[in-house]
Amino acid sequence: MTPEEILQKYWGYPSFRPGQKEIIQSVLEGKDTLALLPTGGGKSLCFQVPALAREGVTIVVSPLIALMKDQVRQLRDRGIIAEAIYSGMRPADIDRVLDNAVYGNTKLLYLSPERLTTDLARVRIQKMKVALLAVDEAHCISQWGYDFRPPYLRIAEIRELLPGVPTIAVTATATPEVVRDIQEKLAFTANRLVYQQSFGRENLAYVVRRPEAKETQLLRVLSGVSGSSIVYVRSRGMTKQLALQLRRRGIAAASYHAGLDPPEKDRRQEAWIRGDLRVIVATNAFGMGIDKANVRSVIHYGPPDSPEAYFQEAGRGGRDGQLSYAVMLYHPTDGERLKKQFELSFPEVSDIKRVYRALGSHFQLAVGGGKGTAYDFDIAAFSATFGFDVRQAYSALKALERAGFLLLTDAVYQPASLQFIVTKERLYDYQIKHRTTDKLIKSILRTSQGAFLNPVQLREGALANFLEISLEELQRTFQKMKAEGIIDYFPTKESPQLVFMEERIDADNLRFDVKQYHFLRDRARQRIETMITYAEMHSGCRSQRLLQFFGETDAPVCGLCDLCRSQRESASTPSPAEVLRMLRERLTNETGVDQEHLLREFRERGVRDIGEHLQRMLQEGVLLQENGTIRLP
Repeated sequence: MTPEEILQKYWGYPSFRPGQKEIIQSVLEGKDTLALLPTGGGKSLCFQVPALAREGVTIVVSPLIALMKDQVRQLRDRGIIAEAIYSGMRPADIDRVLDNAVYGNTKLLYLSPERLTTDLARVRIQKMKVALLAVDEAHCISQWGYDFRPPYLRIAEIRELLPGVPTIAVTATATPEVVRDIQEKLAFTANRLVYQQSFGRENLAYVVRRPEAKETQLLRVLSGVSGSSIVYVRSRGMTKQLALQLRRRGIAAASYHAGLDPPEKDRRQEAWIRGDLRVIVATNAFGMGIDKANVRSVIHYGPPDSPEAYFQEAGRGGRDGQLSYAVMLYHPTDGERLKKQFELSFPEVSDIKRVYRALGSHFQLAVGGGKGTAYDFDIAAFSATFGFDVRQAYSALKALERAGFLLLTDAVYQPASLQFIVTKERLYDYQIKHRTTDKLIKSILRTSQGAFLNPVQLREGALANFLEISLEELQRTFQKMKAEGIIDYFPTKESPQLVFMEERIDADNLRFDVKQYHFLRDRARQRIETMITYAEMHSGCRSQRLLQFFGETDAPVCGLCDLCRSQRESASTPSPAEVLRMLRERLTNETGVDQEHLLREFRERGVRDIGEHLQRMLQEGVLLQENGTIRLP
């Protein structure tokens, strides 16, 4: 099929958006391609359509587990065979997914960057018929970028295993330095295309408000701008609190954060997409891969720590091309908070070593071991055990991540899985001897096909409810059956993962590249200063200021932001002398004009503060008033 036929068949769109066809054609011609499209510009289609047009499997490198799982689900819903591998998955599941990519009909295989370069993945990749290598969120490869991920630097090693296979890299946020870095670090060939649209959004109005009470201002924005909205806040607790306050005001709202159970996340997200919920109050865990075009406002309850993050989150508004608003609620204390957050984010090397040493004790990991191993990780429990402040521990872990020693992922949800590992005859005997398990086993056999051949997924909560027992009792029963050799069982799991990217070394021998550490710290400081300047600016154009950060030095003024509108209104408001001249002209051939009529007439002509002008002129004797009539002296 042609790209247009693929687009129509699987996505139902009659034509491509601007730039998409040119990018897709470049990939199909075998060129290395870098696509820089604004948020909502349809970046994923730029590698998904070529994946279906080319023979073989497309490997997609993506840094966010939630985003990978979202895209895989959406592709499967369209009848496209897609799989994902990420840290924390069970070895048997990883093996199955890789085998399907080698021997099956998998069209898109999503891999987290740390999994891409494992020995297991390398061996299997060489056996695959790879059509394309796609790098999503490509800015993560650059130290100049706001979300640098050291594992991305090793993607070029995979290219050596795939001679002649083109690479496409996509991102929505990249400065000129990052654009150069992506091409260099991914070893782009001379036969390349760099496609860059302006990151500007002509239908997005940027607004900053500095209210005394943010909640009151939020309600004003929501009452003034109808339609769906996202409200971004800093903490999980604030998502719940603010969503509750909105519901009390009669606004259909729900909270969304990483701590919700996946089924509940899905329910809230779908309710918002359908329009059953008007407002979703969320941490930055929400939004990646969300396909909702008619978001009329994206409201930040305070500034994020980088222009890139703000640009990406604000850009989720108005993807249908209709006017939408990106509103930031800012208080001077927000700027102080960002500065304090920055100081905490780059701890002393001695503190980083203390946390690294504690990790070895926490996981009982010997020096020289652990490389590539993923552990379930509860940072609160870890911090309490070793006497760290949670923020202090988190900052040290992120510093270790930036240096390439480890990786801290978001929470990984995996449903329970179970497989019978005895014969049907032996299982029947077991049911007779253990009558209490009879209903449980029959329920599994009735609802799960193939449980003797392969592991099947279980919804443990629903199964426990059906059996009228507690979840804990159900899991104890499964563990007992596993110990007796009847089943192979993995309980439901959802927790962040900590992955050692290198062998554990003695903390005293931990070597940091101080120059790189200072470079990353300075870049982070610049980003925070840029956000504070953006929030506190009183003149100019907000869109233009953001675009200048991304290297668009000739970006035009938008005409939509609060500063542009204010300047336009100021320019259209006559001076007192001009108002006097206009009033004199209006009254020259009149013996007098009713004051209310005069005020209304001038307001309709766009003259602001006409009442103040008129009052001052009456006080100065420039005009006279008799019985509500205004006339010249």
